[in-house]
Amino acid sequence: MSTNNFSKSQVVQLKNQVQYQTGSIVSRIVVKRAGGNLTLFAFDKGQFLSEHTAAFDAVIQILEGEAEIVIGGEPFHLKENDTIIMPANIPHAVNALEQFKMLLTLVKD
Repeated sequence: MSTNNFSKSQVVQLKNQVQYQTGSIVSRIVVKRAGGNLTLFAFDKGQFLSEHTAAFDAVIQILEGEAEIVIGGEPFHLKENDTIIMPANIPHAVNALEQFKMLLTLVKD
């Protein structure tokens, strides 16, 4: 499986590893394995992921900016350094209140 050219045994600042693009959501895979994935995202202000479900728990860590994460219809306002766990099989959505970057960790069974 690919690590998308991330060097191992090297210190990096994750928020510097993905860049904003106007009117877009940019993603970059950090690690992809059978047991789970780590993916960086950069959302431009106003961008969103519409409500959906996932078969596995997922952890969002805000690296920069602010976002609204909606889980089971309940909105949560997250800012830099905040983390939230989205439970498997519960509808969730992501809304960019301003430009923000996040690390998404998908934990597979």
